[in-house]
Amino acid sequence: IYITGRIKDILVLSNGEKIPPSDMESAIALDPLIEQVMVVGEGRPYLAALLVLDGAHWPDFAQQHGVDPLDQASLRDSKVLHAVGRRVKAALKDFPGYAKIRQVHLTLEPWSVDEGLLTPTLKVKRPKVLERFGDEVEAMYRGGPTS
Repeated sequence: IYITGRIKDILVLSNGEKIPPSDMESAIALDPLIEQVMVVGEGRPYLAALLVLDGAHWPDFAQQHGVDPLDQASLRDSKVLHAVGRRVKAALKDFPGYAKIRQVHLTLEPWSVDEGLLTPTLKVKRPKVLERFGDEVEAMYRGGPTS
């Protein structure tokens, strides 16, 4: 087995599985609902993802699932989380079993260069995003896997 990608971008799960997240992130980001994505899981029992939803597609998606698109709590609604989780699962259907996202955290606030979360070439600064969303990442692992 060969792992491609930058060595510092490889996630190692607590069971020793090594996963390059960039291919997964690219596959997930093909969904028009998802604007930005970062897969997390270093030293954890499973993978999770921080997802920035596309502001243009979110209102219709929210209304389809019976939630208010203007209410931030809608991003934590179980129906919404499960629906987004199903979309992520579909995007990763061709990936190995250990490369599955078990939890997601949703936000509408895009990551930017000005905030220090992206490089000038628009690559995600993983350590900075982890620092900024540390509480949210911990919450995804406290709750256990949902899929």
